[in-house]
Amino acid sequence: MSLLAERAAGLGHVALGAAPTPVRPLDLGFGPGLEVWLKDEAVFGDGAWGGNKVRKLEWIIPEAQRRGASTLFTVGGIGTHWGLACALYGREHGLRTVLGLVDQPVDDHVRDQLARLEASGARLYRFPTTLRLKVAAPWILARHRPWYLPAGGSNAFGTLGYVDVALEIAAQVASGDLPEPATMVVPVGSGGTVAGLTLGFRIAGLRTRVLGAVVNDMLRLDAVTMSRLAGRTATLLRERGMAQVPDLTPDDFDLRPDWLGTTYGDPTPASVAEVTRAAAAGLELEPVYTGKALAAVRSLGAALPGPVLWLNTHGPR
Repeated sequence: MSLLAERAAGLGHVALGAAPTPVRPLDLGFGPGLEVWLKDEAVFGDGAWGGNKVRKLEWIIPEAQRRGASTLFTVGGIGTHWGLACALYGREHGLRTVLGLVDQPVDDHVRDQLARLEASGARLYRFPTTLRLKVAAPWILARHRPWYLPAGGSNAFGTLGYVDVALEIAAQVASGDLPEPATMVVPVGSGGTVAGLTLGFRIAGLRTRVLGAVVNDMLRLDAVTMSRLAGRTATLLRERGMAQVPDLTPDDFDLRPDWLGTTYGDPTPASVAEVTRAAAAGLELEPVYTGKALAAVRSLGAALPGPVLWLNTHGPR
């Protein structure tokens, strides 16, 4: 059972992967004075698809079943990891998935991902812009009558996945698997990961501060928005039986768009370089999320309070 499910018995949870995911030192030539560790979420999930999106589905799927929903509707770019995970794991649990997809810059990774989406069994609707998707959304909702999930699964239920991970990290610190991180660096595409971790660390009593490298300019991903998402998640936890859940403010969040590049989905020279360095060390990344977050670690260097824990959210299979 997950650590969070043990503390909030009123929440539904379905195990979709093996926890805890491993932590280890990460030596990719960051330079002197910087101690970096890896939390490897790439291995989370079964054989279908993995990564951080599956953590969110552990809480979303049972809530969908509790609501009596038969169809999930969610949105993302044509290379969405979240949409693929939703389609594959939803299908395994008797849920149909409808995806509203928006065009993004295309590289080999996005091209391969779109092929996976087309083979997933989900109903796909593709649009050239976010505005066109928004115009079509009422028609899609009326036709399929789904439970709507925001991009990345970042509602209060999806965010629980990374509250759970923060408790998992606290247990790994307590057992001596890694030192207590001063900073955790994560990519921010929709906000659930950074909001859940920040709330979870406060619940666990860790002093770790999360630095979010914002990689998406299609959504509002600032400190105010993240504190509101964390607040909705905290309210849900209290309603489902968890005591002593703190309230967060915008001051608890550090979100920076410095490594975004020109737009969402567009690799940067720095992110591509990190993907290449990681591959030489046997670590598979992609240049839109994980490459940009790792570029943030490298560019800030010893200015980051350490030890630093970097989250690999990519889940190839």
